[in-house]
This record gives sequence, structure tokens and C-alpha cells, in this order.
Amino acid sequence: MINTTEQNPTATTEVSLASIEQAAKRYADRRSELGDLVRLLNDQVDLIKRAALADIKRAVARAADTHSALKGLLETAPGLFVKPRTVIFYGIKCGWEKGKGKVVFEDPDKVCQLIAKHFPDLTENLVITKETPNKKALAELPASDLKRLGITIEDTGDAVIIRAVDTTVDKIVTALLAEAEAQNN
Repeated sequence: MINTTEQNPTATTEVSLASIEQAAKRYADRRSELGDLVRLLNDQVDLIKRAALADIKRAVARAADTHSALKGLLETAPGLFVKPRTVIFYGIKCGWEKGKGKVVFEDPDKVCQLIAKHFPDLTENLVITKETPNKKALAELPASDLKRLGITIEDTGDAVIIRAVDTTVDKIVTALLAEAEAQNN
């Protein structure tokens, strides 16, 4: 038995590893039950998707065909859309509009170099430069170097851990449990 009063003077109960083991077993059983329900749900969703997929593909093809036919009609009749340039039929806006255009280039580095060369005063506005510390690399530095950089490491103390060895379904279960816990807090 572990006397919790030695570690935490305000605690007055004793806890044994056996009681923790029993509580962990109950939790594992509840997670397993939840995992079974999530697997069942996913299987049912997959069945529904498979059953509906052929109909959805046919409907997509029919919608694409009628879209193409409508586009063909519009392309052959620009004179019908001088003023107004668009009309709405059955919730579908049709007609003509000025294209928005888009900026296209093949080599972004070359464009940045040419901006710096030809428009040095506009470089700050025309070029996005993003610098951000590399947390993964910084984590490898010694604490003394991190301190010199004004970086602190948080959450390094002891903390209670309850973690399943996650499978794909377990990850979903964990997310659901975290969401439920967040709603309770």
C-alpha cells in the first residue's frame, strides 16, 4: 500500500496498487465498449456510403452533363446578357461576368528576386517572408542555451497519466472522451 499522506499531507486515505489496477480495468472495459460502438458506427457508415456511392456518382455525372449543356447555351448567346449581365432561374445564377483573373508564375524564387531588383521599396509588401523558431530543433538545445534565448520549457513536472496504447479506433475514442471531458469542465 502507498500512504498518500507521505506524498500529500492533506490526503487522509490510503490507496493500494490493487485498487488502482481495478479502476484501470474498469476504465479499460468502458473504453473497449466505447471502441466497439465506434467500430460498429464506422462499419455502418461505410455500408451506407457504399450503398449510396453508385447513385451519387450517377447524379454527379448527370449534374455535370446538364451544367455543360447550360454553359454551351450561355456561350452561344452572349447578346442576351448585355443588361442585365446575369439572371436567376430556379436559384441558378446564369449569364456573363468579368473574370476575376489570377496571378500565375512558374518560379516563385525568381519572381521574388525580380521584385527585389525592380521594386526594392515594395519588396516588404510584395513578398511574404516568414521566420519562425523551429521548436523541434530548439528542444534539442541544453537548458542554459534556451535560457539565453528567452525560452522556457513548460509542463515538465510529474503529472497523472492515463493513456491507452492507441489504435485508429482508440484515437477516435480518445478524441470523443477529450471532447466529453472538455464539455464537463
